[in-house]
Amino acid sequence: MRRFSHNHTVRLAALVPLMCVAVSVLASEAGKVDRGAIHHFQTSDRCIACHNGMQTSSGDDLSIGIDWRASMMANSARDPYWQASVRREITDHPTAKAAIEDGCADCHMPMARTEARLRGEPGAVFAHLPVNPANPEDLEAHDGVSCSLCHQISPEKLGNPESFSGGFVIAQGDAAGVHSEFGPFEIDRGRTRIMQSSTGGFRPTQGQHIRQSELCASCHTLITTAYGADGKAIGTFPEQVPYQEWLHSDYRDRQTCQSCHMPQVNEDAPIVRVLGVNRPGVARHEFVAGNFFMQRMLARYHDDLQVSALPLELNVAADRTVKFLQTQAAHVSIGAVEMRSGRLETTVTVENLGGHKLPTAYPSRRAWLHFIVRDRNGAVVFESGALNPDGSIRGNDNDADPLRFEPHYREIRTADQVQIYESILRDSTGAVTTGLISTVGYLKDNRLLPHGFEKGTADVDVAVHGDAAQDPAFDAHGHRLRYSVDVVSGAWPFQVEAELWYQPIGFRWASNLKRYNTSEPRRLNSYFDSMSTASAVALARACAPVPCRDDRNISSLKHSLEDTSP
Repeated sequence: MRRFSHNHTVRLAALVPLMCVAVSVLASEAGKVDRGAIHHFQTSDRCIACHNGMQTSSGDDLSIGIDWRASMMANSARDPYWQASVRREITDHPTAKAAIEDGCADCHMPMARTEARLRGEPGAVFAHLPVNPANPEDLEAHDGVSCSLCHQISPEKLGNPESFSGGFVIAQGDAAGVHSEFGPFEIDRGRTRIMQSSTGGFRPTQGQHIRQSELCASCHTLITTAYGADGKAIGTFPEQVPYQEWLHSDYRDRQTCQSCHMPQVNEDAPIVRVLGVNRPGVARHEFVAGNFFMQRMLARYHDDLQVSALPLELNVAADRTVKFLQTQAAHVSIGAVEMRSGRLETTVTVENLGGHKLPTAYPSRRAWLHFIVRDRNGAVVFESGALNPDGSIRGNDNDADPLRFEPHYREIRTADQVQIYESILRDSTGAVTTGLISTVGYLKDNRLLPHGFEKGTADVDVAVHGDAAQDPAFDAHGHRLRYSVDVVSGAWPFQVEAELWYQPIGFRWASNLKRYNTSEPRRLNSYFDSMSTASAVALARACAPVPCRDDRNISSLKHSLEDTSP
């Protein structure tokens, strides 16, 4: 069945410019490039014109541009949570404003930032917001992590620390001003001339590094600099290091970032509609990952945020993200259930199925166990980790008090104890913080480990912190957590349910922005509060005895993802 067939009319409308300049340049214009018009990047609309509308032999749609524009890569600069967070950081550290904006623009507005750096200037964020359509650099900033950015990254320095934190190297033009655009396939001379002419001087060039994890690591390894009250640097912090987590796992020899997040088409397929030829291993540009909540937020507030993707496309992408998480992220199981002196005792095992920590990357993300015991009448006699309508977790100390947090547990005995897999950050005074530019280390990091991850040999940037580091039941095989709960008020037999929930923007991370009386934090919190019941989703579920009493499955848990269409 053709993907997105319900949106076929939308796709046809998007393909109006599709014949692009490719046909016209087959004539005498081939090779006649206006050298004065050549610059370092093109915005995605120039690429989408030709790289949409492809289909497999079975009619499966392969539109690269449509898939990409609903991803978080395409919307990295439009992300209202990112904008609010940058505003918070420069409010807290006004003397470091230029350095903070430069460090935040490097991977969220990379084309505009690269242009600025080539002029010897720092990158900017709010100078490009709101977007002025008459300013080409504003348009490049708004285009996020765009086609022309990723495909111009050269193999130089990839995988080395110099390439991290946005230290990628853009291939410079040759003596004639022609820029290489790297891809995995060898392109014949005729098609090379077509693209070079139609794009104003960008030449398709084979480069297998485009399929290597080291390319992704250039932005998804981010070491932030912490600043004190006087504006001076006081330390550094590994804000996100999924690449290093992957290197320390068994997955480093089995799968790349792209093989999971850019799944390949299962048959030979074209990469361009006009004069396209079938090629093996074409990758979908869906960039499926973990932020379904932001994709739904972008859909609901589409006009406010000047989003190019249609709301339907964004909601389809969010559904795809949820499916990805629910089928590939984690597994939950329940051991033998026993009764001892009025207490129900069992073990819940949570296994990470991915190639890095779960959750990984930006530290606002958290996963937790929701554990329920029902008696023979279906009445709940014990519950730990319920999600509240405002997006907070019942019983979580950190959601109730920004200066406290839940420890890593080896055993849960009371309803106000919640097992949360998360990173809790500390500032230079040792206090809990959600301010990245104030962060110098961890108070807790018990995010679930990937297979092959050895705690004892982990580098400091990916180390486990807090009691999980000493917990023998927390390792590369998962976490085995004991529950011993009072059920004297219930009637035997009991049913036990365990769910692993996930939230991309934790309640505390959003709530801490409320004290900033500026437009971006106010806007983010209004969005979050309006959608809080949809801020989390269950990834995996288990019951004992099986099957579950109400025969639910993960797909039915989408009640938590309310309809966020306008």
